[in-house]
Amino acid sequence: MDNIEALLKEKGLTKTAFSDLLGIKKQNLNGLMKNPTLETIKKFASVLGVETWQLFANPEEIHHKRDGISLTCPHCGKDINLKIE
Repeated sequence: MDNIEALLKEKGLTKTAFSDLLGIKKQNLNGLMKNPTLETIKKFASVLGVETWQLFANPEEIHHKRDGISLTCPHCGKDINLKIE
């Protein structure tokens, strides 16, 4: 969950502040970040104000296009087009 740490830095939040926003102890946050459930991932995204998929995409992999957003496949290098509704 390296992207969470990057998003925290981008938003000027510490892990302590993030855990406070989530309503949990910082010690529990580290465990949740290592092995998150889908519910936890959704809560992380909500608190950070981002879409769930943004927790998994590296900033270098996101290419804004006129017709939406695409990701670059880390294996083959081809664009993966996303339709956001």
